[in-house]
Amino acid sequence: MATETITRWQAWKLAARPKTLPAALSPVIVGTALAVADDGFAWLPALAAAAGALLLQILSNFANDYSDFFRGADTPDRLGPVRVTSAGIITPAAMRKGILAVIAASALVGLYLVWVGGWPILLIGVASIVAALAYTGGPFPFGYYGLGELFVFLFFGVAAVCGTYYVQTLTLTPAAVTASFAVGALVTAILVVNNYRDIDTDRRAGKRTLAVRLGRRGAQIEYAGLLAFAFLLPPVMWLLEDAGPWVLATWLTAPLAVQLVRTLATVTDGPTLNRTLAGTARLGLLFSLLLAAGIVLG
Repeated sequence: MATETITRWQAWKLAARPKTLPAALSPVIVGTALAVADDGFAWLPALAAAAGALLLQILSNFANDYSDFFRGADTPDRLGPVRVTSAGIITPAAMRKGILAVIAASALVGLYLVWVGGWPILLIGVASIVAALAYTGGPFPFGYYGLGELFVFLFFGVAAVCGTYYVQTLTLTPAAVTASFAVGALVTAILVVNNYRDIDTDRRAGKRTLAVRLGRRGAQIEYAGLLAFAFLLPPVMWLLEDAGPWVLATWLTAPLAVQLVRTLATVTDGPTLNRTLAGTARLGLLFSLLLAAGIVLG
């Protein structure tokens, strides 16, 4: 798509990176399934949690696009999709307005969730917004210091699953925490592929992601370890937390996981790695859907 033919809607759609959005819904699906299984399902808090998760993902994408432009990380030779600020499709001033608009929308959703869930949700919400902005921006952009995976695991995995469950049940269980670890590992694996793909351009820009620090082989091991960790947790839920054997349906996605691990271990070209990133997001969504179904059936 030539940049001169992109409409305003298409430009903002590019900035939002729609292929990343299913990863934001996966933890909400699992958290809601846990609430259903515990007879605590509440449809309005569930919908608000989904809206909040999507807005936080979009906020993170906007802020990353904006901050990486000013830090010089998005060069013309990067292998990933177009970054709208560096490509001149959206001006920095317009992107700042977009960031503020998403923060405002997140705050509106958050006010309702705080009314439902109280101060724990307020803390999670504020911390999530700050973390989304600080990933590549601010005085200590932790994505540039190898802390991106920790951020994604905590906020897009643990906090998202547990928060979704909490706003519907006003409690927390060991099963919810265990499930959040599985979802968090798979969402984090998406970031690993992204950083693996960008390892050369990030190194030149001084962006010291964990992939840059570990090298290609280390990032491959990290990716495989995250997937293996996720697949080990459903048996834990079945054997130790009385979730029922249906949660083992998640293992139906194991062939896809093996294929993705093999691909990452053997290729370095941009198009294949972009497909691997999309495949990892698909794996996370399928795994989460099966885990959710298994929890409800169990």
